[in-house]
Amino acid sequence: MIVSSFIKKAPLALGMALLISQSAFAADDKKEKPELLTGASTDMIVNTCAGCHGPDGYSRGPAIPTIGGMAKTYIVETMEGFKSEEIPSTIMGRIAKGYTTEEFEQMGDYFSAKPYVEAKGQESDKKLAAKGKKLHKKYCEKCHSEGGTEAEDEAGMLTGQWKAYTAASLTDYISGDRKAPKKMKKKLKKMIKKKGKESVEALIEYYAK
Repeated sequence: MIVSSFIKKAPLALGMALLISQSAFAADDKKEKPELLTGASTDMIVNTCAGCHGPDGYSRGPAIPTIGGMAKTYIVETMEGFKSEEIPSTIMGRIAKGYTTEEFEQMGDYFSAKPYVEAKGQESDKKLAAKGKKLHKKYCEKCHSEGGTEAEDEAGMLTGQWKAYTAASLTDYISGDRKAPKKMKKKLKKMIKKKGKESVEALIEYYAK
């Protein structure tokens, strides 16, 4: 009897549920600005980044960049690039698809307010680094001022990043797997043509100091 009664009432209950659901969507449509999909706090969002990028964005892994201290604009644009797959990745593309632009901005607000900490313990070829310093000044300084340490440039932090990450990034830019800004593409092409592929290694060693 209980089951029979439930079956008879089910269509009515389903109709009411659909009506309520439709009303909720209609109310949402009237809002000028939709709520975040998850409603997660900034702490909840950035905690998911710490597993790879480290607390406060200071990476301990050679293939993972430090993001603490980077410009908000750079962080947001990079995450959007991962989400759209414009920027190649192994895992970040899949992760980025789970976030909204508003949540990328929360990440940007948080990490841009943290100090930038250079990678510790990595060695650098001093002879190559000296060449890299001259190459940076000639080909890169205009966009990456002060040796690539100024977040205000909104072009990413270079000095003190892990060598493996810097090498992988430059390889992607040079091969065309990652689209480089026009100026950067032109400068890299010119540098390699004049100074050879060793010039790229010299830059990597310079930024690793």
